[in-house]
Amino acid sequence: MAHYDVIFKNGILVNHDGVNNNDIGVIGEKIANIGLSENDTANEVIDCTGLHILPGVIDSQVHFREPGLEQKEDLLTGSLSAVMGGVTAVFEMPNTNPLTTTKETFEDKIARATNRMHCDFAFFVGGTHENVDQLAELERLPGCAGVKVFMGSSTGALLVADDAGVGKILSKISRRASFHSEDEYRLESRKHLRVDNDPSSHPVWRDVEAALICTKRLVELATKANKKIHVLHISTKEEMEFLAKHKDVATVEVTPHHLTLDETAYQKLGTLVQMNPPVRDKDHRAGIWAGVENGVVDVLGSDHAPHTLEEKAKPYPNSPSGMTGVQTLVPIMLNHVNQGKISIERFVDLTSHGPNRLFGIVNKGRLATGYDADLTIVDLKREETISNAQVKSRAGWTPYDGVKVTGWPVGTIIRGKKVMWEGELITASNGQAVRFI
Repeated sequence: MAHYDVIFKNGILVNHDGVNNNDIGVIGEKIANIGLSENDTANEVIDCTGLHILPGVIDSQVHFREPGLEQKEDLLTGSLSAVMGGVTAVFEMPNTNPLTTTKETFEDKIARATNRMHCDFAFFVGGTHENVDQLAELERLPGCAGVKVFMGSSTGALLVADDAGVGKILSKISRRASFHSEDEYRLESRKHLRVDNDPSSHPVWRDVEAALICTKRLVELATKANKKIHVLHISTKEEMEFLAKHKDVATVEVTPHHLTLDETAYQKLGTLVQMNPPVRDKDHRAGIWAGVENGVVDVLGSDHAPHTLEEKAKPYPNSPSGMTGVQTLVPIMLNHVNQGKISIERFVDLTSHGPNRLFGIVNKGRLATGYDADLTIVDLKREETISNAQVKSRAGWTPYDGVKVTGWPVGTIIRGKKVMWEGELITASNGQAVRFI
């Protein structure tokens, strides 16, 4: 007979050995045992009958806008949105103001987040022409998810559009770097194709070739440097087919919006669906799904990039690109599970096991003894309608407002603590930096 702090009883576990009914015993912040005896006791027993217990969902691409752009989001509101959606950890991007490109700006973010964010966190450091010689040190800072490079769609110092600049960054670092892959030179040459007040011209301007040319350049540069890369938010079937042949070099991320939305969204949602790289037509969406089904895709990230409705209401192309996504990642994907598009095991692979493998996360991403007790508890049968009113992001809106889904996050457990349960915040502001091997 054993005694635990918490027992999660009668849950359906989705784990590295499949789907099975089991109990989880937690002591402190760790999973102490899986598969308990009838006589085991606990300070608290949480009945999970009929619920699926997943390893805590890790969203490895969010933009929480702090410091400098807090009118859109901050670390508190972004992380509240995360835990309300069943997300236990996030990796946040460097395009803040000031940019996260120095030891000082990086450590400022860690200080702002610790014991203030509701979920655990890591931050990317931006790779630039100016800080390239410091990157080997910066990528090793505690809480750093790695180096992020924008080859297109960014402005100022974060844009590294040229092969020499990217090659130099790759030569200096040892961890896997993450890339926004759109060819800046092609984007510049096609700006005249943007049609005023017509956001459906966004994927005409930022066309398939802009993405494919850049991804081919990137793989060639990484191969030459003998370095590993991670290509973010793939939006074209051509890139997916190309990357399938280069898995020795490149890992692949996709987003829920590229798996869910298509060209018809521009008529309904206008600038709210404007993203970089763009939401494209059904043919590309099918090609991205093929990459999920055949194993080319490694991880799923929301690319949560909020702007206020006032900012989004500007006429295209003066409207900013980006939408909320961290709170809807789990329900949108569980709906795909229920529609038979993806298995629950594959969803777990993309949101827990995948980030663990790819980024070398310590003690997160699996339901296993000794791992952090990070759990995303979901009701696969629950029917809900997503609404703007539910969204805890400061932006206050979602492109899925009014969308009915089957499958819903019931509980967010982070290092053994019940943080969200049935839509209520239970434990606030206990976030800690994710550790890496």
